[in-house]
Amino acid sequence: MKLMAFEKPLGELYDKIEQLKKLSRESDIDLSSEIEKIEQRAAAVREDIYHNLLPSQVVQIARHPNRPDSLSLFRLMSDDFIELHGDRAFGDDPSIVGGLGRIGDFRVVWLGHQKGHDTKENIRRNFGMPNPEGYRKALRLMQMADKLKMPIVTLIDTPGAYPGIEAEERGQAEAIARNLREMMGFGVPIVSVVIGEGGSGGALGIGVANRVYMLQNAVYSVISPEGCASILFRDAKQADVAAQSLKITAPDIVGLGIADGVIPEPLGGAHHDWDVVATAIKTQVLSDLSVLSSQSADQLRDDRYAKFRAMGIFTEG
Repeated sequence: MKLMAFEKPLGELYDKIEQLKKLSRESDIDLSSEIEKIEQRAAAVREDIYHNLLPSQVVQIARHPNRPDSLSLFRLMSDDFIELHGDRAFGDDPSIVGGLGRIGDFRVVWLGHQKGHDTKENIRRNFGMPNPEGYRKALRLMQMADKLKMPIVTLIDTPGAYPGIEAEERGQAEAIARNLREMMGFGVPIVSVVIGEGGSGGALGIGVANRVYMLQNAVYSVISPEGCASILFRDAKQADVAAQSLKITAPDIVGLGIADGVIPEPLGGAHHDWDVVATAIKTQVLSDLSVLSSQSADQLRDDRYAKFRAMGIFTEG
C-alpha cells in the first residue's frame, strides 16, 4: 500500500523488514528475532504518528485514494442494496449515488457522494464533485423516502459541488438551496456521516440531518485548506497553516457543535480495513434510528431545525 509523506519513517522500517525476510529466504538463515524487533518498532512508530496527527495530515488521510467509498459501504452495511439512477429531468450524475436497502430492521434510502479509486474512475465520477442533476437525483430519492416513511442515511465525501460553467448554467446554486430547504422539512429520520471530505455546500446538499457524525480521520469545512490559503495568503502552499486555523478535524467539528460524534477508524486510517469501518458506521446509524424512529414527523423537523439554528451562536464577554 502506498504510504503518505508523513509515513516515511514507517516506509523505511517496512523496507528493512522486507529485505531481512528476503535475505532469510535466500540464505536459509533464521532472522526471525531481528524481524520481530523491527516489526515491534514499526508498530510503535505507527502508533506514535497516528496519535499525534496534524490537521494537514488528517486531510491527507481523508483524501486517500483507497479510502472506502459510499457504494462499497452501502453494500457492506446492507445485503439487499439496490442502486437507483437519474433525476428524471437531465441525466444521471455518477458523483452522487443512492438507492434502497435494509440496515438491521429498517428499510432506508441510502445517499452518498462517490469518488473514484484511480484516475479513470475519478474522471467518470468527476472526483466526487456533483452537478445539479446529482443533487436533484438525491432530492428525488429523499422525497420518495419521505412519502414511504423510510429513514434517510447519507455518506458525505466531496471536495465541494462542481464549480464549472455548465453546472452553473443548469442551476447549481438553486439545486443545493432547494435540497437544504426540503431536507429541513422531511418528516423522517435523517442520519449523515462524513466519511472523507465534507466540502462546503457540496456536502450540505445531502447533509441536513438530525444526527451528523464524522469518521475519525474525516474533515468538514467551508473551504479546502488550499483554497483558504490561496485567498488569505495568496499562496496555496500555505495550506498546512490554513488547515491548522480552519478547525476542520472531527474533534474540532464536534467541539463546535456541528457534528454529534466521532466514529473510530482502524489505526492508520479507514483504508486499512473497510469491514471494520462499515461495522462501526452501521452500529452508530442503527443506534440513532432506534431513537429517532420513535419521534413524530413534527418532532423530527423541530429537532433538525433546532440543531442547525444553534450552529454559530456565540456570546460576547
